[in-house]
Amino acid sequence: MISNRILQTTVDGLKAISRVDLCIVDADKNVAAKTFDNVSECLADAISFIDSPAESQAVNGFQFFKVEDEGNLEYIIMARGTSDDVYMVGKLAAFQIQNLLVAYKERFDKDNFIKNLLLDNLLRVDMYTRAEKLHIETDVKRVVYIIETKHEKDTSALETVRTLFANKTRDFITAVDEKSIILVKEVKGNESYDELDKTADVIIDMLNTEAMSAAHVAYGTIVNDIREVSRSYKEAKMALDVGKIFYSNKNVVAYNRLGIGRLIYQLPIPLCQMFIKEIFEGKAPDDFDDETLSTINKFFENSLNVSETSRQLYIHRNTLVYRLDKIQKITGLDLRVFDDAITFKIALMVVKYMKYMESKDTF
Repeated sequence: MISNRILQTTVDGLKAISRVDLCIVDADKNVAAKTFDNVSECLADAISFIDSPAESQAVNGFQFFKVEDEGNLEYIIMARGTSDDVYMVGKLAAFQIQNLLVAYKERFDKDNFIKNLLLDNLLRVDMYTRAEKLHIETDVKRVVYIIETKHEKDTSALETVRTLFANKTRDFITAVDEKSIILVKEVKGNESYDELDKTADVIIDMLNTEAMSAAHVAYGTIVNDIREVSRSYKEAKMALDVGKIFYSNKNVVAYNRLGIGRLIYQLPIPLCQMFIKEIFEGKAPDDFDDETLSTINKFFENSLNVSETSRQLYIHRNTLVYRLDKIQKITGLDLRVFDDAITFKIALMVVKYMKYMESKDTF
């Protein structure tokens, strides 16, 4: 349960303080950590000690100690020497490893609880009972972030995020699949959504700098009770998908700022197909050439302002008017008229959504 790296750091620290050589053997009889090379000289005695009923034993110049968890043997600790001081160091090492086991087990239990909480796999009564046992407050404001990187099983990204929030004992970091990292973050009373955006920006910057990994972050709305955490998670998932479809240029997407994209995302595909067919008589609104599409998008960006759009496109006003007239002739929609512009904008978004869903089905 405890990583060999942590065990090695522990025995190295104890050796530096006490100058006593130590070795740890796991329940599968493998050496997990050591401070000396000739482990083979005592490994056979350690393996024999596994079957001994004693908790500690001195054999052939080494002292052996058992570390158990709920009656199950987890580790054998060997300390080189037979003096009382060496015995004390061995007992300290066993005590330290025992505490690490408890801490890691609690972390595992909390991680398992958070995963089931996110996936809505807990009954309400079980939710509150388990939260109390794990010392997790139930009435704290929280928000769920989803952090998606380019690579699946990105362990370096996961460790970077854990390091970033290492001092935040009431925040939880986990993963429910191989594609993304989940952060369940406590929200202080005075924190606004602007602060949540800043947190997302810090995560992205850290991943770029430390893990050399580009990332997208989406988050749900702030919830007031632990039973609502799964809702914030579902909102974050939707925000991540909607962001990929309609806001691909943004690295941070918030559920409460999705706008009309959130509505379109929830439309059934047959209804979308019917809408496109009725409005454009079977012709997709994105069948225009790149120049025309660029003109349309810039026109929308400038709130249907002909003068500003022509200036930014470096074209004469009459040229822009000609292009808009051409679009009107093809589609029957005059983008200079607000209602027609709204219809066309929605149609473009609907087509994007349909293509995204089609690509997901194909994949």
